[in-house]
Amino acid sequence: MKPTKVNDLQAFVAVAREQSFSKAAARLDLTPSALSHTIRTLEERLGIRLLARTTRNVSPTEAGERLLRSLAPLFEQIAAEVEALGELRDKPAGTIRITCTDDQIELCLRPKFSAFLSQYPDITLELFVDYGFRNIVEERFDAGIRMGESVSKDMIAVRIGPDWRLAVVGSPAYFETRSRPETPHELTGHACINIRHRPSGAIYAWEFEKDGKAFTVRGEGQLVFNSIMHVLNGALDGLGLGYIPEQLVAPYLADGRLVEVLPEWCPSFQGYHLYYPNRRQTSPAFLAFVEALRYRG
Repeated sequence: MKPTKVNDLQAFVAVAREQSFSKAAARLDLTPSALSHTIRTLEERLGIRLLARTTRNVSPTEAGERLLRSLAPLFEQIAAEVEALGELRDKPAGTIRITCTDDQIELCLRPKFSAFLSQYPDITLELFVDYGFRNIVEERFDAGIRMGESVSKDMIAVRIGPDWRLAVVGSPAYFETRSRPETPHELTGHACINIRHRPSGAIYAWEFEKDGKAFTVRGEGQLVFNSIMHVLNGALDGLGLGYIPEQLVAPYLADGRLVEVLPEWCPSFQGYHLYYPNRRQTSPAFLAFVEALRYRG
């Protein structure tokens, strides 16, 4: 058997992960036809089918899954070691991929962008806004952001923000035709702007607490988003009540564009944490990013 080229194996890993020749080809800077030829040649050389192809998708066969499980960690280790060579440069460099939500960007990342990007001109930050709690290892993100209590025990977690609480808010125009609720249970009679984090998930039930007792209320409304920033905009437009991080609504409460109700019922949550697997410790660029975000109280 002829020796297998490393580039052919890299091509297979890319297609198996993307489950698409066109997406993998774009990642590898190849044409789909050239990539398909590479995979076909690899399969002929090994004498076994690695990918099952249909008109709609591509997926690894049993042999392909076995090969992917073996190869993927090796290529990730190689990439990490190559990236670690940045220690020999005058300044850290590379791309850092983060999965997070838009409010996390506003509260934790955006205030640090200007100073960080100016200090490290060779670092690129790629932020993927998503509320779906993605697997950062499987999807090859360098890190994600979650509340500290939600971070898996096998991850490193670094606090990047203070504890925070949600606030029930509405516009003055909204309250011109609606009475202000005095307890969370009265929210069932209001137009609530809701959020659904994942397409297949449930609508978030608003969490409250009083005298040590926690409970939830499911308010009805005509608007459901998967982004808290749009909930904020809906509240500003007088379309209903939103349950929004206090730090986000603070400027609008200060200038009177929003009014808060039920503050004594709204609990606090543990601050946001940047979380990542151990292997990311080898990247100077990533370490610089972590230190820039680290919350120091």
